[in-house]
This record gives sequence, structure tokens and C-alpha cells, in this order.
Amino acid sequence: QVQLAESGGGLVQAGGSLRLSCAASGRTISTYRMGWFRQAPGKEREFVATISTSGGSTYYAESVKGRFTISRDNAKNTVYLQMNSLKTEDTAVYYCAASSYYWIDKAPSNAYWGQGTQVTVSS
Repeated sequence: QVQLAESGGGLVQAGGSLRLSCAASGRTISTYRMGWFRQAPGKEREFVATISTSGGSTYYAESVKGRFTISRDNAKNTVYLQMNSLKTEDTAVYYCAASSYYWIDKAPSNAYWGQGTQVTVSS
């Protein structure tokens, strides 16, 4: 079992930055492909970014490409999402996901999920 806990969300003005963290416990995540998703009010959960087990490969949704950066520190069992140039449409609850299966933008059915952290971007 892997437990995931997101943190770092908050209220920020448009154009600002936030860094989200996803701390894992229960098992090392070094063999898990990790990712971030988000869900805005009234909308379905959508993919944001994924990162390979080594951190050498990343994949982003078009809407965040060039503004967000996913990274990981396997020694700290933590994944990060650096969010720059934030827009009001980035407002959502952000979730961390982990799976030992290979995946790009659709989390497998066996994925572990965190509880989410709220990000609110004001104009």
C-alpha cells in the first residue's frame, strides 16, 4: 500500500507561482510512475503531468506545458509540481497519483491517490 499526501496548495494571484508536494509513505515510490491530476468545480478530473520512475521522462497536458514542471526526489519519496505563470483557469483541487504500471495520461485502475490540495488563482 502507498499513502499519498499532497501539500502546498493555497490562494495566489494570476501570474504567481506555487509548488505542490506529494509525500509518499508505506512503500518506496522509486518503482512507481507518478503523476498529477486536477479537478475544477463542476468538471471531470483531468490529467496534468506524469514523470517516469527515474525522473528522466516527463509528459504534460497542453494546457500546462511550459508553465508547470513535474519532478521527483526518490530519496525523499516525494514528487513535486512547480506551477508558474498561474492562470485563473488553473483553479482546482490537485491530486497526486502513483502506479507501478506504465501510464502516460490515464491513471491505471490500480493507481493510488492522495486526498488533494486546493489551488485557487485569483484575477
